[in-house]
Amino acid sequence: MKVTTFAIKIWRWASLLFVIGALVWTYSLFPEMVAVDFADSGLAERYVDKGHIFYIVGGLFLLNNVVITSIARHIPNVDPTLLPILKRKEWAQHRTELNEHLTNWLFCLVAAINTIIGFSLLALATVNSSNFKLDVFDFSWLYYTSLVLVLVVFLLPLRLLWPPLKDDKL
Repeated sequence: MKVTTFAIKIWRWASLLFVIGALVWTYSLFPEMVAVDFADSGLAERYVDKGHIFYIVGGLFLLNNVVITSIARHIPNVDPTLLPILKRKEWAQHRTELNEHLTNWLFCLVAAINTIIGFSLLALATVNSSNFKLDVFDFSWLYYTSLVLVLVVFLLPLRLLWPPLKDDKL
């Protein structure tokens, strides 16, 4: 197992536990009506019932972790000439490396979405808490962190532009 494969698996499982923990913890902290939209002044404009937030996040969590993960598990069964990648014929000769790269990419996508959901829940809980003196503008870092995570995930397929070199063993 490569180091990157191991790191992505650890990140995926850690993000899975992070989202579950954040969801349970924030549900216990949320008031009945949770502020989810804020004006330019920082005051809350829209509220959502905490049960609705729980079910929305739970649905996103299941969709993310079940559907995308099952797609990743079926990558080895797909004919490489049918995959939407450039240089299919070259990659078909290196099927194990292609499978590992595509599976890692999908698992990385799952981990990034889980991480963004977890941090968003914690930020939402903090903004709605009366114990902290933070407002919505104190969490602008979440936008930039999410942007970097999504950018990294969508830059990973660039590796598919360069297929592995053939072994010159005779």
